[in-house]
Amino acid sequence: MAFPKNDLLENFDVFPKVFVVGQQTQIRIRALGGRALFLPDTDYRLIVCALEQGTPENWPDNADYRECAVRSDADGNFTFTHTFDSEQQYYLRIAQADDGKVLASFPVYCVAEDLRGRYPLIGDLHVHTTGSDGSQTPEVVCANYRRHGYDFMVISDHRRYDPSLRAIRFYKDVPTELTVVPGEEVHLTKVYGQRNPVHIVNFGGEFSVNSLVEGEATENVGTDLSVRAIRTENVPDVMTIPQFMELMQQLADEADLPEGVAKIPYVMCKWIFDRIRDANGLGIYAHPNWITGVYHVPEVFTDYLMQTKPFDAFEVLGGERYYEQNGFQTVRYYEEMAKGNRFPAVGSTDSHSSYPSNDGAFICSTIIFSPENERRALIASVKDFYCVAVDTISKEFRLVGENRFVRYGCFLLKEYFPLHDELCFEEGRLMKQAATGTAEEKEEAVRLLGALHGRMRRHREKYFAF
Repeated sequence: MAFPKNDLLENFDVFPKVFVVGQQTQIRIRALGGRALFLPDTDYRLIVCALEQGTPENWPDNADYRECAVRSDADGNFTFTHTFDSEQQYYLRIAQADDGKVLASFPVYCVAEDLRGRYPLIGDLHVHTTGSDGSQTPEVVCANYRRHGYDFMVISDHRRYDPSLRAIRFYKDVPTELTVVPGEEVHLTKVYGQRNPVHIVNFGGEFSVNSLVEGEATENVGTDLSVRAIRTENVPDVMTIPQFMELMQQLADEADLPEGVAKIPYVMCKWIFDRIRDANGLGIYAHPNWITGVYHVPEVFTDYLMQTKPFDAFEVLGGERYYEQNGFQTVRYYEEMAKGNRFPAVGSTDSHSSYPSNDGAFICSTIIFSPENERRALIASVKDFYCVAVDTISKEFRLVGENRFVRYGCFLLKEYFPLHDELCFEEGRLMKQAATGTAEEKEEAVRLLGALHGRMRRHREKYFAF
């Protein structure tokens, strides 16, 4: 991401930036060493106006617009209290007391009560490393994504769960506020010659679905629970390929599906999503409009998946730059919503290289509004629809999701995340040093990360009045 800071963010610190409807909030506006805009110990006019409700001269019955006197302190800063009435963006405008000329306008945001305590956390739900066909090791990928502003991520290598465990183990003793969850991209064996081409991400599942069936995963690392689960109880046994084939054929024979919906791929998809749910993970239906000569998944098959919704979230934005993928998937998402078919939308890079030279390395992400930056809280928040997908393919970002979260997310990408990303950059650079440096450099990185630890939490608590 690395969203650029505008001049107001460079020159003024306004906090908190986000608060709750009906809550009296004390707000401070502090100068940060730019050219003096406000005189010390001087009377000004404070104008508080809502973005969405028009001006009082044009819409006197609608406008949420109030004025009051305010006085700067000895340093030219302001402190005042206000209670905001509705969920939307507001402007705090400082104007001259005599003629009302506006000198500066500071955006802030008021959220509804259900968002109290839900902090915006940005991350990636679909990433590859050298554990499959990626270009960097799991440890380095995590460091690079943190450096670019990510709060959470998954290592979701093809057919492999253990690379995500490798990253988690490495950072267990390295102080970092990046949350790395276990995961994988699930591809299971053919069933009597019929494969399931659908790509499915297991985000945060407590056991591997790939390792439930003999194949590449078990051949590479074995079947011990230490390489295929983060829990020790209620982990299914590994099936042989003949056992799995017989089970899928039985499910296909019992399935009553519409014409044109392939039985083996559908029952495999449903079985995979059900197992991810058993693992307390988030099952993500990934990039159906990826073009591999033609669409990766036939439209009739996606139609039926949308109707039956065996998945937990839809990867509406993925790692390709052509419009036929993300554009068409976005249209589908909104058409389904218009029909009353509601499901969470997420964005991911599906990245295979975390270096900036890869123009697809950081092009999509997800903001999750979660009470904690922790695996279970992140998953529960997505399942409860507290998320919005972010498209940063071009300089002018786009968001996909429910209206209130798109509006809130737009504000955050301009007014909060540029500040957030600066802190992440420092931490990510030190994480890479801890992963790749000499013994002395690693020791230094861990020591400095320990000194920085907790800074991101304090940063959130400063800007969100929860």
